[in-house]
Amino acid sequence: MKNIIVGILTIVIFGLMLFTYIGGGAYNGGNRGKVIENIAQITAQQKASAASEEMMNKKEDNKEQDKLTALREKAGNSGAFKVSQAYKSKCSSCHGVNGSGEQNGKKLIGPKLFGLTTEQVYKNLSDFKSGRRENLVMRGLLLKLTDDDLKKFAEEIGDFPRRAQELNK
Repeated sequence: MKNIIVGILTIVIFGLMLFTYIGGGAYNGGNRGKVIENIAQITAQQKASAASEEMMNKKEDNKEQDKLTALREKAGNSGAFKVSQAYKSKCSSCHGVNGSGEQNGKKLIGPKLFGLTTEQVYKNLSDFKSGRRENLVMRGLLLKLTDDDLKKFAEEIGDFPRRAQELNK
């Protein structure tokens, strides 16, 4: 009786092995291996597209920085255009008097605002205020401001390039 049970189990095991072999293998082969290859290819493509996007963003940032540098050279003092007292008190300590993100050649805490459109600035401010973008300093500064206040800041910051160009005329 023992031999019959062992014989049946042996046949079942060989049957399972054959089933696995026909199905494409248990590891790294067949359809399962192709899925893993596809995942690797997709990951490589995503990394390549992210790298190219990052390079494009750097080129755009460099263009904006070049424009700002040219304006500084022409104006002599790029911080010479007038900004509101509200901008000076809430924004300039982190983003610079002219929104360049620098002061006296040193990088400040906040990013460059110069060159952003009014819509971009308003969206960023709204996102910080609502908590969709996390930054405790920005959220604290914007928490008690109204939507109209945010629009005024956005309009002022979006107008920086025009103000700087007027200085050069």
